[in-house]
Amino acid sequence: MARTGIGDFDFLVGAWTVANRRLVRRLVGSTDWEEFEGKANCRKILNGMGNIDEIAFPTKGYTGATLRLFDPDLEQWSLYWTSTLTGQLEPPVRGRFSDDIGDFYGDDAHNDIPILVHYRWSEITPTGARWEQAFSTDGGSTWERNWIMDFSRIEGG
Repeated sequence: MARTGIGDFDFLVGAWTVANRRLVRRLVGSTDWEEFEGKANCRKILNGMGNIDEIAFPTKGYTGATLRLFDPDLEQWSLYWTSTLTGQLEPPVRGRFSDDIGDFYGDDAHNDIPILVHYRWSEITPTGARWEQAFSTDGGSTWERNWIMDFSRIEGG
């Protein structure tokens, strides 16, 4: 099903278990990954022009949230992340879905190093989805994929 604007993230509404795989250290050539579980809940806001999800990482001791807002004039989404680690919104990533894959990019910094951030949503079905994060320090010529989340819908959620 092609997604072309408002409603692109409707697939995410509900309750999920989330299998996380994340690089232990980023942008240092590390190949050590850690795995941990999360529980997420997503709901629509603003009559479907946005949504918000909250994800708890029990073994990590913190909670995160993503606010997604659709701009109908630009026909693109802005995604904002925050967590109980900082209590601040990270700079947004912006983009859209094409051929059932959502690509979102934005400028940020990691350990005071300017980076380009890429979020990708893929493998979307009624019962699952994949989210990936990658960083680039060279304007997008090369990427380090550093976090993968595999979402599995909780029955009845």
